Parts: sequence; C-alpha cells; structure tokens
Amino acid sequence: MPHRGTITFTSDNVPDAFRERERLRRWLHHVAKDHGHAINELSYVLLSDKALLTYNQRYLQHDEFTDIITFDLQTGTGVSGDVLISYDRVRENARTFGVSAQQELRRVMVHGLLHLLGHRDKTKAQRDAMRAAEDKYLALLER
Repeated sequence: MPHRGTITFTSDNVPDAFRERERLRRWLHHVAKDHGHAINELSYVLLSDKALLTYNQRYLQHDEFTDIITFDLQTGTGVSGDVLISYDRVRENARTFGVSAQQELRRVMVHGLLHLLGHRDKTKAQRDAMRAAEDKYLALLER
C-alpha cells in the first residue's frame, strides 16, 4: 500500500466542527489521487473571523473577511499546505446558501485542496470550473 500522508484537523478558539475525520481523510486522499497527486502534509485549521482576518492582512494585504486562505507549503513530492478556514464565515455562508454548516465546511475544505492541486478562481470561467469540481467531489463524499 502506498504511503498516505498526514491530514490534521485543528480548531483554534472556535468549536471543533470537523466530523467523521477518517472519512474526510479518505475523501481528501481520493481527490488528490484523482488529480495524480498524493498528500504529504495537509493541515486544516478552523479560526474565528477576526483571527483569519489577521492572516489575510499580514500575508495577502487584504483587509476583509474571507472564508478560506490556503498556504501552499509544497517543497518536494506530494501536496503540502495549510488551509485556514473561518468558522464564522462557514456558518454565515451555510445560512446564506441554505445548506448545512457541515456541507459548507466540506465545500471550503475541498476548495482549499483544489487550490493546492493547481485550480484557480480568479476569472469567472475559473470560478465556474472550481465550483463544478467542488460539486463533483462533494457528490462523492455524500455517497
């Protein structure tokens, strides 16, 4: 069996909303494998809006709330990165889009991994392609 990298889930001063962690790990490994990659080290961290805003200001020079920031930490083989997620934005977006907080959290999680796998979302066409990929992989998880 090929080596499976490490995927960690952490909550920093917000409720731990990560459910079914082993199932999530299998799913995320599948998404990477589907792109011809393996995961080396992947860390998901739930933060408050305020905490994530600090990262957004410091590293991206953006002074606005966001639902996710992805840091690509790949130095060799395999996907490595930190995916910082706003617990507050996930809950707010779930209400806005009429989905459960778990569904929205999973969408944001796969969104971050897709960025690490080379997907972009700067243009409308890229955003549409990213949304289609998110939907595809979310459907796999829901089976």
